[in-house]
Amino acid sequence: MRIIRGRYRSRIIDAPRSLPVRPTTDFAKEALFNIIENFLEFDALEVLDLFAGTGNISYEFASRGCKRITCVDHHLQCINFISKTASALGMNQIVVNRSDAFRYVQKCMSAYDLIFADPPYEMKDVEKLVDLVMQSEVLKENGFFILEHSQRHSFEHLAWFWQHRQYGEVNFSFFRHQSGAEKCDHV
Repeated sequence: MRIIRGRYRSRIIDAPRSLPVRPTTDFAKEALFNIIENFLEFDALEVLDLFAGTGNISYEFASRGCKRITCVDHHLQCINFISKTASALGMNQIVVNRSDAFRYVQKCMSAYDLIFADPPYEMKDVEKLVDLVMQSEVLKENGFFILEHSQRHSFEHLAWFWQHRQYGEVNFSFFRHQSGAEKCDHV
């Protein structure tokens, strides 16, 4: 995987094959960050990366100058890899937490501008995660929640659904509190 833009642009990060992950493709990641930069200023963002895996998404946020990035994953090997990589790159704004994503959101005392979650595609409770995030105070009032998922899932029926994007096998659903955003068609 590589960092696409920002201070660490073109940096290649080699994650061990033993990590239980499926990193977001560079193609999908580049498209995702192009969307985000149309709505948010990176240097002011506080980001929560749930199911952080290799830290792929977090490194991209850090490279673009985000203020604080919190990575959450329950696999010790993933947390250790993210800590080691962030330290080696001097990404001091990355903080790692070993925790179950659901438990972390339930107990979190911080609020974030953007929450990104990339749970295992086969996870059955993915809609419960959307409900949990959107009904808690972990997402700031005008914040975005972005969920990466497989084609099998559709979230258009949820009140917070904003838009859906597909890039090959990678799907992103965007959620916002509707008071601050108009619903957007698929693109």
